[in-house]
Amino acid sequence: MTEPEINPEMNPEINPEINPDWSGYHTDKDQLRTDIWARLKQQGVSRRDPVGHIPYFIGAEQAAERLAALPIWQQAQVIKCNPDSPQKPVRLRALQDGKLVYMAVPRLTHTRCFVELTAADLNQRNIPLEDAATMRKALVYGRLVSFEEMQPIDLVIAGCVAATRNGGRIGKGAGYADLELAILKTFGLLKPHTPIATTVHLLQIAEDSRLPMQPHDWPLDWIITPEEAIATHTTHPQPAGLDWNMIRPDQYQKIPMLRTLWERPNPGL
Repeated sequence: MTEPEINPEMNPEINPEINPDWSGYHTDKDQLRTDIWARLKQQGVSRRDPVGHIPYFIGAEQAAERLAALPIWQQAQVIKCNPDSPQKPVRLRALQDGKLVYMAVPRLTHTRCFVELTAADLNQRNIPLEDAATMRKALVYGRLVSFEEMQPIDLVIAGCVAATRNGGRIGKGAGYADLELAILKTFGLLKPHTPIATTVHLLQIAEDSRLPMQPHDWPLDWIITPEEAIATHTTHPQPAGLDWNMIRPDQYQKIPMLRTLWERPNPGL
């Protein structure tokens, strides 16, 4: 069966009206998201209403520049970056630096659920890197790839609503970031020490006690704000791969790759 073409308008970052209700899975995390969104809104440090989104914080460009000064960036040739607006400067800088960029298809709705972007390919087609760095245009100009076609990832950039200095992180609550990393680990594309970083506003950093890590949560190694780069020195281990006990029925039904993996002789291996 041929998969449908990707429609950027069906991404909740572009069309918030289709953003599902992702609350109710973890009360403490729901409350932390609500508090962070309210804090950013009150302080006027988000370029748009942050509620329901990975906040597009003021200073995202400076945070991307600070990230680019770190050895973990300079040594990385292949980067996996989330598609959200605050990480657009990260995707642009990666392309400008000649790195191969993988961006997840929103909601993982395709079997080939990553988009591959390289400056060489974009320049050959006369596509401005600034355009391709946006989520919408990346879906149009990038190449959909299967996991078998992908190269091992040297650095992961994750979008966050909140982060803690000991490596905790939460997104919007749908669990896609953790699923993406677990599937990449299953295919051998993430190594045990592949660093995971995020770019956030300082106001998105919460107290450690407010975000207890669960076994399926992927910890952060670095938190980058416009003002500083924070090494978390996290002691929380990276998950070994997919935890099928944590897969919700709606995720199994909507994400083709989960069904493909389950139908293997040894699911998740």
